[in-house]
Amino acid sequence: MSETVTRTDDGGVATLTLLRPGLSSALRGDLLAAVQEVAADGSVRAVLLTGTGRAFCVGQDLAEHIESLRGNAATSLSVVEDEYNPLVLALSALRVPVVVGINGSCAGAGLGIALAGDLRVAAAGAKFTTAFAGVGLGSDSALASRLVHCVGGSRAAQLLLTPDPFTAETAEQWGLVHRVVPADEVLGEAQALAARLAAGPTAAYRAMKTVLATAATDSLEETLALEARLQTRLGQTADHLEAVEAFLEKRAPRFTGR
Repeated sequence: MSETVTRTDDGGVATLTLLRPGLSSALRGDLLAAVQEVAADGSVRAVLLTGTGRAFCVGQDLAEHIESLRGNAATSLSVVEDEYNPLVLALSALRVPVVVGINGSCAGAGLGIALAGDLRVAAAGAKFTTAFAGVGLGSDSALASRLVHCVGGSRAAQLLLTPDPFTAETAEQWGLVHRVVPADEVLGEAQALAARLAAGPTAAYRAMKTVLATAATDSLEETLALEARLQTRLGQTADHLEAVEAFLEKRAPRFTGR
């Protein structure tokens, strides 16, 4: 697709690979375009986002950033609103499951982007850090919100205010990642997980993501009403009928995403 992001497709899985560890303006734009393209592609039933080499994503490209600061410090961080926010919103709005294969270091906005996915597979020993306090900035890319959701307010405050590195194993214990495997197995493990999801009940996954997006803030009554509306629609899908028939016939269901 570009010099910063590639897309490959296989069996309903769209794999987006970051070719650079730093979030340069070019990478941010290319990744946003790739996510938007995937969102509009009805053949995609799961997305895999991963990186290359020893890093997944280390956040802002600081070499590019310092040039912007020297040029016009007052407007240099307009990129948060203009570029980072649309990217995180687009990732979060994907209506199919998103697996993140964290092949190496994950820092700052890169951690925010990883947490925008649904399931995360990380390389053993990979280092994580919130990073922002170390460069004199507050958080962006919805990192604070994601951390509170994943690990609670107290630990989120610790991670942001004292941005000490932690390992993938610790991230797994805290619930930030769902599986830790040897570095050379990350891509294969993430691909297998994405393929499993792509072969699943796509409409049901879409409904689950819809409920999860508001479950922490909606009232019980609002959640129940939303679930009821979604279940009514899902009950009329071909996948639901197939799953019930498969159960009665004592066989595995064959989901088509319809």
